[in-house]
Amino acid sequence: MRSRFTLTALIASLVAVVLTACSTGSGGGSDLEAVKQAGVLRVATEGTYSPFSFHDPKTNALTGYDVEVAKAVADKLGVKVEYVETPWDAIFAGLAADRYDVVVNQVTKNPERAGLYGLSTTYTWSEGVIATRANDSSITSIEGLKGKKSAQSLTSNWAAVAKEAGAQVESVEGFTQAITLLKQSRVEATVNDSLAVLDYQKSTGDQSVKIAAKTGDVSEQVVATRKGSDLVAAIDKALAELKADGTLATISQKYFSADVSKQPAASAS
Repeated sequence: MRSRFTLTALIASLVAVVLTACSTGSGGGSDLEAVKQAGVLRVATEGTYSPFSFHDPKTNALTGYDVEVAKAVADKLGVKVEYVETPWDAIFAGLAADRYDVVVNQVTKNPERAGLYGLSTTYTWSEGVIATRANDSSITSIEGLKGKKSAQSLTSNWAAVAKEAGAQVESVEGFTQAITLLKQSRVEATVNDSLAVLDYQKSTGDQSVKIAAKTGDVSEQVVATRKGSDLVAAIDKALAELKADGTLATISQKYFSADVSKQPAASAS
């Protein structure tokens, strides 16, 4: 999920801190009232991040899980939605500069972001999982990785999780290559985010790979606004209604064949 920080992203975040200090959203004006008067909720999203925000290869229309969630939130607010496609590394600086009202792009909730931005309640939950071949029953828990070969991108936090569990990490460029090595029996597993595995299974229909176990790592994805924005409360209300009426579950099932808007049972208090 969108929790990584490149050097460019770090610089953008520092710029965002300065810009946020003088943004209207954290000052006196009402962002919600401005959105209502304009009749439009401006939403920043990448447009290159399948299955969350991407262009349909057949129609070139912007679509995806986050795109549909943003549309549903705007509907609840009684306004239209306007998507502003923005590279990830510049997305928070653009928010602080008031180029859009919110960011809906799998923004992972963490203490640093909570201090800089207004964050909604969670609309997507993801957890670390261990994918294996469907006919392999040798791994049923994180402990089962000990001594096994696991294909991991070395720039991902999942490589550290696999190493800590005692796995022999085989370096790969990304998830697609990891799955290829797994299916070729060159490794026994790959540790990744549940959304990546669910998306792979949904989009390919591949039954030769399964989720064999969970790592215990859980992350929450939220809508980001400017710090102090009164849009947070309105978005929280909209999300609560979308959960209650089943809209979020329906969108989740469409893209993942699972309800990713629901908190994993193991992490529920």
